[in-house]
Amino acid sequence: MTEQAGSIRRDEEGYLVDPGDWTPQLAEVLAREESIALTDEHWALIRSVRDYYEEQGITPDIRHVARRLGERQGCGKREAKARIFELFPYGYVRQVCKIAGMRRPRAWSTG
Repeated sequence: MTEQAGSIRRDEEGYLVDPGDWTPQLAEVLAREESIALTDEHWALIRSVRDYYEEQGITPDIRHVARRLGERQGCGKREAKARIFELFPYGYVRQVCKIAGMRRPRAWSTG
């Protein structure tokens, strides 16, 4: 079943009100809204954010995501952060967090 983003409660900026409403199918819809065709590399980042949220109960900031990506790819955080912005050109908060179904982070720097 294809989910329509309109049937899910979102805030005025398009972020989910309840991250529990997220599904991979909804991520596809949200990615299309951002003009992103999700690849395996995109999904790895999205899964990393979702896993962190499930483990910690909060949205990870970009430092945590870049560190995990760097460890997986055998590169430093700076290179990993650059790769995040290549995959999601409008940024971690605007695209990664939104597509991963997070509420909009407000309390920390987005790098």
